[in-house]
Amino acid sequence: MGPVQVLVVGFEQPAFSGEILAELTRLGRAGVVRLVDLLLVARAGDGTVATLDVPAGSDWEPRGLVAALLHQPEGEDETGVDAAGASTWSLADAVPPGSTAAVALIEHLWAGPLTAAIRTAGGTPLEETWLAPDDLAALEALVRRRIEDEPVTTPGA
Repeated sequence: MGPVQVLVVGFEQPAFSGEILAELTRLGRAGVVRLVDLLLVARAGDGTVATLDVPAGSDWEPRGLVAALLHQPEGEDETGVDAAGASTWSLADAVPPGSTAAVALIEHLWAGPLTAAIRTAGGTPLEETWLAPDDLAALEALVRRRIEDEPVTTPGA
């Protein structure tokens, strides 16, 4: 199995139309990603997390892998502390109280060969993260500025 991402997407007022699953299916057919599993959860104001049913009309069948992997007991608040008292990643920390979230395990098929090449070269990924929307906007502004500042060259000049 290639690199697998845990993607948690929050919804204040979910409107599950099937559009997200359709896009994941399209990306799967293109060999880019594979949806390993998907879980819908709601976090109440008191911190409890409950599993939600898949919306009517969806052809997705949850496999129970997200809940098993994240050890997220239904209806219980995840404290983010393991038995030894060490801090762990917590689904409850990722989902704000009073909101709903889709938790997807997505295998990045495109990254399999890259990961193998990194291992072959003796490398180990040390950190992985996605840029937050504000950071992404800042990066886009930097790229635009660099493009505008680059001198235009003509072939053969």
